[in-house]
Amino acid sequence: MGVKISRTDDGESSRTAVLYLQPALYGYLKRLLRTGAAYQASDVVSAAFGLLLLPVYTRALTRSQYGTAEVLLTAILTISIIVRLGGIEALVRYYYLHDDPAERDRVVRTATAWIFVASTAAALLIGAFGEPLSKLVLGFHDATLMWLTALGIWAYTNLEAAYAVLRVDERARPYLIASMTNVLLTIGLTVVLVVPLDQGARGMLLGNYGASTVVLLGLWFLLRGRLGVPSVRGHMPPMLRFGLPTVPAEVSVFLLNVIDRFYIYRTGPGGPGAAGLYSLAVKFAAVIIMVVRAFQYAWPPLAYSVKDDREASRLYATVTTYYVLFTGLIVAGMTLLGRWILRVFAAPAFFGAHEALPWVTLGWALYGLFLILTVMAGRAKITTRNFPAAALGLGVNVLGLVLLVDPLGIAGAGIALCAAYVAMVTAMYLFARRLFPVAFEWGRLAHLVLVIGGITVAGELLLPTAGAGGFLGRLVALVAIPAVLAATGFLRAGETRRLRALVSRAGAARAA
Repeated sequence: MGVKISRTDDGESSRTAVLYLQPALYGYLKRLLRTGAAYQASDVVSAAFGLLLLPVYTRALTRSQYGTAEVLLTAILTISIIVRLGGIEALVRYYYLHDDPAERDRVVRTATAWIFVASTAAALLIGAFGEPLSKLVLGFHDATLMWLTALGIWAYTNLEAAYAVLRVDERARPYLIASMTNVLLTIGLTVVLVVPLDQGARGMLLGNYGASTVVLLGLWFLLRGRLGVPSVRGHMPPMLRFGLPTVPAEVSVFLLNVIDRFYIYRTGPGGPGAAGLYSLAVKFAAVIIMVVRAFQYAWPPLAYSVKDDREASRLYATVTTYYVLFTGLIVAGMTLLGRWILRVFAAPAFFGAHEALPWVTLGWALYGLFLILTVMAGRAKITTRNFPAAALGLGVNVLGLVLLVDPLGIAGAGIALCAAYVAMVTAMYLFARRLFPVAFEWGRLAHLVLVIGGITVAGELLLPTAGAGGFLGRLVALVAIPAVLAATGFLRAGETRRLRALVSRAGAARAA
């Protein structure tokens, strides 16, 4: 039994019946929530500790030191995308093409081996040229910072590959233990290095990636039976053909999270101090970031594991609707209440970060929609379309930074980020819709945008921005959003009961 899909003249798919798939559909949603909760748990703990420690960090570090550390931490993530050569993306896609455990092990060995070789070579090269690279990137000489950056690239890249193996196996418990250990070690090392030892940006880098190295070695021991020499002739050629085209697209996408901070750091009004404020806004957007990251980790394995195309089409449409609902509420909350959150957790010198917070939060929410569309293309084994969309977004972002940062400061950088993601999502939809047609629920999506966006914008423009009265009024506006959605008929019959059951089970899984 399944959803009946009919083809229209332009190649789109339209849903003509959905009743048969409801039990299976909600089974997939439960899997998505269960695995997403496991992948999210360490991010929740990290974000909670990050907020609690912000008063410590923002007093132990100057804004320039904080901005320097964040620029390098973000650069590590970007370079990691390049040196892994699409290995993680190819691993996730090709793992599900085989049912034989031996073939799956060969896929794992192939991807992890080429990632190890490439990341080791890149780390040694960056360390060897640390002195001139530090001057180029930061504007001053500090070879030690570059060596720590090289360590971060090596440890992070290989750790992500090891995590990917656990994800495709849906081994949520080992993943949870490893990621939680990484978070706790990182927090302990970073606090010691930054506060009593006063190591500044160096302490933040070493604390983060010294801990990652320890966890990586533990995971290598756990996965030792699945690591080794890659299948150079059998699996590597098709995996490279799939993975390599994703690299320019992934780099372009992630540059959106680097180029704004680097632009503000080197050329924007306020320099490193303004980059520190913008970086803090990104930190406070942690709620949406950890949701999107959990979705990024849990969604592709689930989406690719569904064999029937009709079943997958319906799942993709439903997941998109719920994703917009959930992330839309988070964006509304950060927009309406962000000023008060900053006043609780940050030092007074950092309160200006609220100007960029709503835009950064919205930008990350839009990124999740881009992930859904790239999986649609990946299901058809077409990855060459990702780069044009990502390159368009990067171009829009650069143009927006040039035009908006000078007059609007860090808020202009956030607006440029959102404009870039809108361009990317639009282009990727146009590319992907014929590769794997999905009948998105356009009416319900418009309903969500009108209600959530309308109440949020009205609250931001009309309600006070300080004081207890302003906080309570904005809180009432936030709570009113789900009530208005329910009153205007957004939820279908039976959805309320099913959603409560899903959330309850996800909470139980997270508690376990």
